[in-house]
Amino acid sequence: MKRGLISALIATGVFFGGAHRAAAQYDPPAGYYDTATGTGATLQNQLSTIMATGHVQRTYGDFRFASALIDQDPANAGNLLEVYNRASVSGVWDCPNGNCVWNREHVWPQSRQPGSANNSSIGNLGDPLALRPADPGVNSDRGDKPFGNFSTTGAFGSQGTFYFPGDQDKGDIARNLFYSATRYQSSGLVLVSGVPTGNQMGDLQSLLRWHYTDPPDEFERRRNHVIFSSSLNPTYFTNNRNAYIDRPEFVWSVFGGGSNDSKLYVGGVAPGDGASALMVDLGDVLMGASVPPAQAVTLNKDGANPTYYAVTPAGDATSSISGALNAFDFDPQTTSIDVGLSSSTAIAGLKSGIVTIDNLDVDGAGVGMGSADGDDLITVNLAVLDHAEASFDPGVDQNALVIDFGTIVDGGGILTQAFTIENLENSPGFTAALDLDGIAGSGQTAVLFTDLAPFADLAAGSGLSFEASFDTSTVGVFSAQYILSVSDENLAGAAAGTDLVLTLMGEVSSVCDACDANCDGFQTIDDVSAFVDILVGTSAPCSGCAGDTSFNSVSNGGDVQVFVNCMLGL
Repeated sequence: MKRGLISALIATGVFFGGAHRAAAQYDPPAGYYDTATGTGATLQNQLSTIMATGHVQRTYGDFRFASALIDQDPANAGNLLEVYNRASVSGVWDCPNGNCVWNREHVWPQSRQPGSANNSSIGNLGDPLALRPADPGVNSDRGDKPFGNFSTTGAFGSQGTFYFPGDQDKGDIARNLFYSATRYQSSGLVLVSGVPTGNQMGDLQSLLRWHYTDPPDEFERRRNHVIFSSSLNPTYFTNNRNAYIDRPEFVWSVFGGGSNDSKLYVGGVAPGDGASALMVDLGDVLMGASVPPAQAVTLNKDGANPTYYAVTPAGDATSSISGALNAFDFDPQTTSIDVGLSSSTAIAGLKSGIVTIDNLDVDGAGVGMGSADGDDLITVNLAVLDHAEASFDPGVDQNALVIDFGTIVDGGGILTQAFTIENLENSPGFTAALDLDGIAGSGQTAVLFTDLAPFADLAAGSGLSFEASFDTSTVGVFSAQYILSVSDENLAGAAAGTDLVLTLMGEVSSVCDACDANCDGFQTIDDVSAFVDILVGTSAPCSGCAGDTSFNSVSNGGDVQVFVNCMLGL
């Protein structure tokens, strides 16, 4: 148990996030339990001293008027909540007028302790930490019966020797009795298993189970603090507290036999020292997207003994369970905790937090058990990615590219030119991949074309190469335009990017030396043989106009006279 660390986190406001800050108004003063350092009987004696020091004893009569404030119904300030059934009734004490809506119940019966309750301030008899308002009929039904389990869950009432409070009050009752057996142990108040005698109360085994299955709630914590506080309760404050409400992890050491063998862990295997670790990856989202929902994590408890544990979210982490008032019952148990993040996604980067689980028991049965159980850490991560940035240039954001093949004289072939599509890395390590979703061409796309095709998940900082092509087989001036629709990879928050515009242009000129039939750059007698071959069809022209002196795209007899004139220099 790392109580010093937890105290430091409380002081800094980190501990338990908002859930703990809301309950902090009911916490004890800083250092109140600093001297509670032992275990077993030593710890019980230390707590007895702490709870007796400065204790202002109140009378049984005082409770007639103090209870309206101490047990106030949070939903109705004029009412109080009765014990055992949590019924809401008027807080006004009106028994002397025959309208006894509620009366005063000694949780540790008056008949099982020394002294007289008649307006007494003797020990436990007038102590509001041991008194509760009760329905007169319910009070009578309970009588001086000890408390114990029976099978009708959720009910309250008597069964044989024992009395069973309602589920909302069973832990409260157990802690009332733990308080009395500690604060007034010198008066002979003792808790025992089974049926008690004399000044004893029980059943201790039932009380222990109730303590772990019904942890302190806000009503009980407030009640404890109002009884203590001179500012909230200036007339009837007592200046002492029930340690087992403030620090419920003390119970096992004092009343459960100590040597706690509980071990908490997350993941599939319990580590020897109990210090487990688990990573929860919420994945990737784009800037501005919603944070993914929390994920369920199983928290395991090994060992026969029960325990209280603290759950502490830090950083941006969130947890469905938080604070130090969480408990596991006897024997191996599991519970589910939803962990997530409350991060903003306005800025790219890694969002992270840690949920720490601390076994709070103050006794340990060995390595990795109870007080020696190492903390369990759940790390929650989310990558927030900047939007992809498509470009024709790897160094700057260039959304338009013009490829001009120029003027081609004497075409006939296909010319190509390479270009790339890049995904610029705007936020290093946290930029989304790029998708090319569609390509829309216009103009003379049969002459000026590309091998572009849709793609997905082009990593940031990388590019893909493509080719633009120009078919020069036809004379003319040509242009084509391609609109490239791009977007982020398929993640939450993905958005369309700025379109890329690719413009292709080129010209094929009809200027050609048709008399240079062998394409050697000269008009000589050597062209005659090549001209004849073209004319009779035994060979193909070596250029787009070779032998076609009439420039009608056909070499025939109409081209002979011009060719002869060329050879004669006419």
